[in-house]
Amino acid sequence: MPHHPNLDRELAAALDRFEMPFPDLSTLTAEDLPEMRAQAAAMYAATAVDDPLVTIEERWAQGPEGAPDVRLRVYRSAGAADGPLPCLYWIHGGGMIVGTPDADDALVGRFVKEVGCVVVSVDYRLAPEHPDPAPVEDCYAGLAWTAKNAAELGIDPARVAVGGASAGGGLAAGTVLLARDRGGPAVAYQLLVCPMLDDRDNTPSTLEFESAVVWARAANVFGWTSLLGDRKGTDDVSPYAAPARAEDLSGLPPAFIDVGELEVFRDECLLYAQRLSQAGVSTEFHLYAGAFHGFDLIIPDAEVSRQAGAARIVALRRALLA
Repeated sequence: MPHHPNLDRELAAALDRFEMPFPDLSTLTAEDLPEMRAQAAAMYAATAVDDPLVTIEERWAQGPEGAPDVRLRVYRSAGAADGPLPCLYWIHGGGMIVGTPDADDALVGRFVKEVGCVVVSVDYRLAPEHPDPAPVEDCYAGLAWTAKNAAELGIDPARVAVGGASAGGGLAAGTVLLARDRGGPAVAYQLLVCPMLDDRDNTPSTLEFESAVVWARAANVFGWTSLLGDRKGTDDVSPYAAPARAEDLSGLPPAFIDVGELEVFRDECLLYAQRLSQAGVSTEFHLYAGAFHGFDLIIPDAEVSRQAGAARIVALRRALLA
């Protein structure tokens, strides 16, 4: 597939050096998911590196009513001073259909080291086996557990941010809406990295990116359909599942949103940032020219990738350490 004419030149050159093409997700089906998840797990196992500067502890939170307990991974600096420390409650990506918190070890380890915070990462149930509201309710249950056990974890409950990437960014936004509407836990900040926010598939960027480096329109439709089934695109979708549907964004914590120019999520992120700001929510927004979905994870050494990673660190430090 030829490159998009707006693709960042450094990203394009790196893609040209890749020996293996990215998988074609345009015909993804539920039958493909077991192999896809197994391949992702094998890739993580092959590339995982223990970081002596970060300790990881497994904990379990009580799940939503009638549901299993929720696995959490708690990351902290190996040499951290006694708390209370700020916390980033993190939600992994994967289109609602794949992913585990373990695969984000390196990513959240950077937050631990450079922000000076504790990270709690949640292992929510995946669609289509566990459709909405299971994923967002798992995320909320883990957040509630984190707030309840803040003292034991060495966390300052007044300095808890909720963040995530891609589907995790959408779940983070939904979890923050739930926290507001249920009267807690308190959330100081939301860090939404290329979030998946809108199931309606009707923005210009969803129509534009029938083809994309990663996560084109067909894959996005499959992800939302896995989560929502026949409700996708109808009026019977909760804003906690698709936060772009929330009519009232007032009273939410300050927000950071970023997204690439060349991805399906571009316009829904633009609109969500605009609506947050119009609702009186202090919002920082970054649109990375020439960047595709997940560019910073796939090509981390590119200048635009370093810029994106640094901006998130700066935003969290300002929000949690000021």
